[in-house]
Amino acid sequence: MKKLSSFIILVFVTTFAFAQFDKNLTTAKAEYSKGNLDGARFAMQQMITELDIQIGKEVLLLLPAQFDALKANTKADNVTATTGLSGCLIHRDYGANPKTARIEIMSNSPLIASLNAILSVPFMGNSGDGSQKVVRVNGYKSILQKSVNTENNKENYTLQIPMNSTLITLYADNSNEAEVLKWANTIPVEKIAKMIQ
Repeated sequence: MKKLSSFIILVFVTTFAFAQFDKNLTTAKAEYSKGNLDGARFAMQQMITELDIQIGKEVLLLLPAQFDALKANTKADNVTATTGLSGCLIHRDYGANPKTARIEIMSNSPLIASLNAILSVPFMGNSGDGSQKVVRVNGYKSILQKSVNTENNKENYTLQIPMNSTLITLYADNSNEAEVLKWANTIPVEKIAKMIQ
């Protein structure tokens, strides 16, 4: 029953999004034919923003429903799009305090060049103290960073997976390396990369 209601909501949202897309396309054509290039550009930017948001919602459907015992908090799912700056930002939380995880996916991420530079030079990606290292997730080179909470000595991890111009980041609090890598390998990285590009 839950899947059926989710499907009905998705159909409704998709229909509304495509109606907005068509409206913006019609506006862009009308403004262009009047010679109002600024109005046409604005309508096209709105159209692209709507398209990015719709793609983000479809990516959320690909994400795992849970990481071991940490269930997805789908009510906190969020998709935003910013035309011209970065592309689409997709967010999902898992679990509840004290053990949580979250995924953030950003298309057109400004961090990609820096991460790729670190990944291309082996000694830069691996720190001497073990707080950062290069790992593979579904065939993609990634950077795993560990931090330790000084109050309770719990380990927190950040895993960054760069793919072309898209960055997937998995944050895991109160976790361990093996667990984080296990969770990361359940993320359909290849499908997400194809959908967002």
